[in-house]
Amino acid sequence: MRHAILIAGFITAGPLAAQARQTSADEYTRYELQAPGSAQFKITYAVTATTPGATRFFNPIRKGSVASDESVWDPVSGRRLEATVVSGPDARASGFAEADLETDYIRIELPRPVPSNGEVRIRIVKTYRDPKSYFAGADTVAFVRSLSIKLNSVVLPPGFELVGVNYPSQVLTEPDGRVMVSFMNPGPDPVSYVVRGRKLP
Repeated sequence: MRHAILIAGFITAGPLAAQARQTSADEYTRYELQAPGSAQFKITYAVTATTPGATRFFNPIRKGSVASDESVWDPVSGRRLEATVVSGPDARASGFAEADLETDYIRIELPRPVPSNGEVRIRIVKTYRDPKSYFAGADTVAFVRSLSIKLNSVVLPPGFELVGVNYPSQVLTEPDGRVMVSFMNPGPDPVSYVVRGRKLP
């Protein structure tokens, strides 16, 4: 009987350890709107992995968006990190127990394990195509998206001026002349952010 109890305890420990929740901090997302009519925007997502002992980080690809040109970087060394797009079941099988089975993920090999009471910073770059989030008129563009990250910025295409934004934002001009709007969301809920631009004469 003693042996049976020990074996049962050993079997139970595995699944419990595999379900450690992925944690992160200091998230920032930058959306660079590409050519009007392309429905594409480049995303730069900077995030700090904070799950102690983690060797991988899983970044979801939002449903309804088609991702391409994915790359991940270690900002400390400047080195490109190994990253693979996997399905939800594959994400679960490779360590992310809370992965949504209907969502694809970028599985990232961290440059070093996350230390106890420490962190690992990474930068994820990808391009989304999503006609429902980014669309154009004759001489206008609009970016409409629910954003849950606390710190975000949206950069208009070259040659476009800002004509409207629905949430308190900071407006800046990039070194190359593009207009950028940024905001911080202090609340717990996502912001339904709307940015509208118009082509300059």
